Amino acid sequence: MPRISILICLLMVVLPGAIGPVSAQAPSLRNLTLSGQTSTEGHTRAEQVQETGRDHQHMIERVPTQLPKSDGRPAGHTKPIKVYVMLGQSNMLGFGRVGPRETKGSLEYQVKEKGKYPHLVDDAGNWITRQDVRYVHVMDQRGGDYKDLNRFGDVRNEWLVPNKSFGPELGFGHVMGHVHDEPVLLLKACIGNRSLGWDLLPPGSERFEFEGKIYAGYKDVANFWEKGLEPVPVPWYAGRQYDADVAHAKAVLTNLEKYYPGYKGQGCEVAGFVWWQGHKDQNAALASRYEQNLVRLIKSLRKDFDSPHAKFVLATGCGNPGTESFGKQIAEAQLAVDGDKGRYSEFKGNVKAVDTRDLWREVDVSPVNQGYHYNHNAETYYETGERLGRAMAQLFERAECFLNDCISD
Repeated sequence: MPRISILICLLMVVLPGAIGPVSAQAPSLRNLTLSGQTSTEGHTRAEQVQETGRDHQHMIERVPTQLPKSDGRPAGHTKPIKVYVMLGQSNMLGFGRVGPRETKGSLEYQVKEKGKYPHLVDDAGNWITRQDVRYVHVMDQRGGDYKDLNRFGDVRNEWLVPNKSFGPELGFGHVMGHVHDEPVLLLKACIGNRSLGWDLLPPGSERFEFEGKIYAGYKDVANFWEKGLEPVPVPWYAGRQYDADVAHAKAVLTNLEKYYPGYKGQGCEVAGFVWWQGHKDQNAALASRYEQNLVRLIKSLRKDFDSPHAKFVLATGCGNPGTESFGKQIAEAQLAVDGDKGRYSEFKGNVKAVDTRDLWREVDVSPVNQGYHYNHNAETYYETGERLGRAMAQLFERAECFLNDCISD
């Protein structure tokens, strides 16, 4: 198979005068070129601009309010696989309850009793399996040597379909499967009970002082210690989970024959990252640094996957309503990186933060009483995923609109 340029396999360019970098191949599947040149379809740039309005309208309509049912057919393997790396903690891992039908808040209850999400079932009421979207979840194997970053297990390696429990990959994958003609790989690399300020701390993060304590920088061997004293080592280090999750995802990308049946060596593109995390950072010190750590995380992932133009979407919260205390502080930090409404002009057009706090569902309409896992409510998990997918599609629409010289609403 060709070397995957972590392996990014599609050529990316930066166009002069752009607000930010955009992919040379937008999801419209049309290879557009610079002014005065001809495209791969043989049209001049001027001729392409005349067609812009129709093409852009088509792109907007590709994600309708009600998603259509998948036709169940596999994607062709003449084009590189679109890879979405999904990261976070246990809610990204997924606790949305699929069944049973009589349980309030389960997916079966929502679909078969409430009539929601009709695109998830066929005419006979059976779950539809998307054979154009592959779902892979790799995870640390607990109890091993924490220094061994190559040891992991396959939690899921299957076509996208509701199966026992699910995370945001279900809704996200249905949107991406609808948007792309290419094969899609949802590559989830995560484990539960992990904080951004310690376990997932990105490379380059520095120590900081908070209320008389020193908190870890990347690779430090204690999460905090009293100022003036030396840290007491623990069998872990700051950023260890970041390093492990990245290593595990890269291992999948170097073995696509195993993880994407039908793969024909056409390569892949890391098209985007999806982030849902925050519960473990709910203390004064880590919440105060969440925004800074998140900015570094976005940059680090793009660098480590050699994908500087990959889009990034995230959802607020992660096991907390996000309306008070540290949960609210973290949600506000997450919204601060949004490319349109946040504080970072460099993220305009390539980062989108989705506020999902309205998707909290109470215990009386949910399968269980477990707030930090959203009470296992399927509506919360599915809707979060679909919103993330729509946000990702919107970023691609804007990139395509820029290439086409059109104006987006």
